[in-house]
Amino acid sequence: MPDRFDFQLLSAGLRRMGWIRFWIQVVLGVVVLGVLLFTAVGGSLARNAERAVGLGPGISLTTLAFFVLLYSLWHGWLIVRTGRALNSEAKPTRGETSRLIKRGLIADLLGLVLAAVGYQALVGPLFIQASMQTQGVAVIGRGTADNLPITSLEILSVLSNTQVLFAHLIGLILSLWLLQRVYRTS
Repeated sequence: MPDRFDFQLLSAGLRRMGWIRFWIQVVLGVVVLGVLLFTAVGGSLARNAERAVGLGPGISLTTLAFFVLLYSLWHGWLIVRTGRALNSEAKPTRGETSRLIKRGLIADLLGLVLAAVGYQALVGPLFIQASMQTQGVAVIGRGTADNLPITSLEILSVLSNTQVLFAHLIGLILSLWLLQRVYRTS
């Protein structure tokens, strides 16, 4: 039977890692949201918005991964609350705590899969576009319809995907550490 000191250590660990996970994912989520909004507004204002048709599925998958990140943020907050509850009289069981952490782990895995597939969907068309460019296209001028340079908005869409991928990776690593901590025996 674990003593009071073990519960205090577990409570402190859950709270600390829950807050670290929560705030890292909040910061990265705000960056992703800002970049996605900038890409949406800037893409609609761009003159050649119809040429970025290949980026649509990647941006959609990045947006889905962002919504999964919001769910993961909620789980980070629930982990902090569970850490607080472990230090009170109404202690959640080890099973309840591990189920909570496992749900967050599954959410982060799903977010990683969506972001990884979205990354491939973003980088593939950009690679094809880059390989079709001739040298000096940026110096010569506008180019032909088949020879358009890669814009900063296209690079920003890859950046937003990378940020959401990193946020889910941080959540996954911290969830695995928390799960190991819950099942550690003294």
